[in-house]
Amino acid sequence: MSGPTNRWRLDRQISAAVLVAVAIQAAAALLWAGKASARIDEMQRRLEAQAPVAERLARLEAQADATRQSLIRIEAKLERSR
Repeated sequence: MSGPTNRWRLDRQISAAVLVAVAIQAAAALLWAGKASARIDEMQRRLEAQAPVAERLARLEAQADATRQSLIRIEAKLERSR
């Protein structure tokens, strides 16, 4: 069993082109992450600014529903009184 082994080896020499390519990819990834973070921050600010509007809208919807229910009761009373 002294045949050739199929082990792979890692050569310690890395070309300058590989180092430059890895550095450029790392820089691009950092720039992308920074831009994504800025977009997320902007969306968070917009969401916080819209929170009061959403609360008012919910109150208006509740008032409209209560008004609709009152109108239904009034119409039902009118129908019974005829």
